[in-house]
Amino acid sequence: MATPKGSAAYKKKDGTLALSKNAQSVSWTPTAPPGSPPAVTLPVSSITNLQQTPASSAKVMLKIFAQPPGSAAPDTHVFSFTSPLNARGEADAIKDALSKAIQSVKTGIPTPAAPGNEGAPISAAMAIASAVSSTPGAGRGANSIYDDERLKSDLELQQSLFKANPSLSKTFVESQRTKPDSISSSQFTSQFWSSRVHLLRAHAIERSQTRGAYNVLSTIKPKTVDNAIRLSISKEQIQLIFSQHPLVKQVYDENVPRLTEETFWSRFFQSRLFKKLKGERIQESDPTDPVLDKYLQHDDEAERNRRLLASHIPHIIDVEGNEENHSQRKGNQPDLTMRPTSVDKVPIIRTLNTLSEKIMSHVTPNDVNPSEPIGMDEETFNALALRDLQGDAEENRVILNIKDQSRFFSGNQGDGVSADALLYAKQEPDQVLRSLRADLTSTGIDINLETAIGVNDDSSDSGSDDDQPKKGHVGSKASLRAATAQIFAAIAQQRSQSDDLSASGFATVETSYTADLSTSIFDRLSLTHATTTEFLHHFWLAFLSSDSARAEEIAKLVETLDRAMDRIKAVADDAEVERMKEVEKVKKQVREHYERTQKKLRFDPEAIRGGAKAVNQLMGPTIQAIRVAIGKYKQALAEEGGMDVSQ
Repeated sequence: MATPKGSAAYKKKDGTLALSKNAQSVSWTPTAPPGSPPAVTLPVSSITNLQQTPASSAKVMLKIFAQPPGSAAPDTHVFSFTSPLNARGEADAIKDALSKAIQSVKTGIPTPAAPGNEGAPISAAMAIASAVSSTPGAGRGANSIYDDERLKSDLELQQSLFKANPSLSKTFVESQRTKPDSISSSQFTSQFWSSRVHLLRAHAIERSQTRGAYNVLSTIKPKTVDNAIRLSISKEQIQLIFSQHPLVKQVYDENVPRLTEETFWSRFFQSRLFKKLKGERIQESDPTDPVLDKYLQHDDEAERNRRLLASHIPHIIDVEGNEENHSQRKGNQPDLTMRPTSVDKVPIIRTLNTLSEKIMSHVTPNDVNPSEPIGMDEETFNALALRDLQGDAEENRVILNIKDQSRFFSGNQGDGVSADALLYAKQEPDQVLRSLRADLTSTGIDINLETAIGVNDDSSDSGSDDDQPKKGHVGSKASLRAATAQIFAAIAQQRSQSDDLSASGFATVETSYTADLSTSIFDRLSLTHATTTEFLHHFWLAFLSSDSARAEEIAKLVETLDRAMDRIKAVADDAEVERMKEVEKVKKQVREHYERTQKKLRFDPEAIRGGAKAVNQLMGPTIQAIRVAIGKYKQALAEEGGMDVSQ
């Protein structure tokens, strides 16, 4: 993808504004003299804000705020796009690219470019992987997660994936056991993981993820065992308590080591202070603690006021601010929902809200638009703008000059009635109905409308001696039933190929659809399919490489594919044996029922599905792929000449 650029004027001089290939800087190069170096180069890391003229404006301008290191205030650079064809499109492209680059710098997500194609964008999975790797402790290096070579050489990660995915581990072991001798273990392992790099990357990201902050006090519950209170708490939970409740850290610093750590935590989780921090109402029957109870009257208003001052609250919902600036103490009281309440009346609501604000304040927002105005959003900026001082907007409309307006705007409503409507208006409804009834009764038979149009064809001449099948009518019930059966058959076939797909590309044993095969047969079939697919992948890599040195390896792989056909046939034979056993079992039940009741039961052996037919149906695409691969190999040998390919 080409880097965005556009024709833009800077300080009344024409030039070109372009983003660098690595998306780390934006530069403006003057047009004259030709071949001039960039006159203005702004690193993306120094850009603090972007502003663009609205779409309704005739001029297309982009203002970039850049603050160099050591500068007290940002510098502004205004670029006017001068393209006569697509000035707005060029400006939007550069602005969007700059916004993404600025966001990457702010969030710490690197944007690596592929070798030889530095301007190519990275995928979503690569961006997530790089975001995880940028966090502390995520891998051994900055590129450990999204680098393919490191993933394929990380044996610890591969073993961890095998433990998490037993089906993949079984596929690897079986494929390695049946591989040709011409392929070394290192080559097999490298090619095996080259097609599963996405699984390694996803597993690496999953391992590097950690649990975020949560309400830790609500998860800690002391238990009474043998008339003694037992409590289990980890160091991570203690650190979360200190970060979420600074008061507890203050109490801990002031009383430990005067109190042992075990005694402090035991008394804290039974104290009234613990209930207050959880948001529970303190009862008179709650035990008192002379050391911890003195912190119950700790003034939380200072901390709360500090947070309120730091965050901007619109005056329309600032209940306490309205009470202070516009008091309603006189006259009628405001509604209950508009009265500020004390902390003691609803402790749990305020406590949970405060704790939620603390937890969310540590979460980095991912929807920040760097082009928005600083200090307020676009909607607020437009609301505060003095529209009365902006003047009237320029009218932009097309004037239609119509000479004879009477043809389009007429006061005579009758002129709009069509000729057909006038014709039908002259007819009498009773006369029309009588004529229709006469036409229907003149035939002397009872006419069924569905039969007449061919929808209900069940009452056709079933007793006719003509054995020739009747051609189906489009829209008839038989055609609808046939279409429904075809659709459900296609759905069943698609489900058999995509239901609960595993990493090996075949349905696992736990899937609900097993094509009426037993668990053992279906498990063998799954493993056979996975190993055959793996060897097909190896064959095409070697066959399409056009390397004459790998001819022996290709011949060994063809032999392996022949043995794969034998394994598929063996599974099909075993499945047919199981099916025949089931058929004999049902026949025996039918005979026993006849001996008991002297009544014959209708039995169709084809009703028992499964067997070789089901195996061949599931493995049909794989068998076809093997035949194509062997055919291509024999065709290549025939073109070489001098070799027998008749076998």
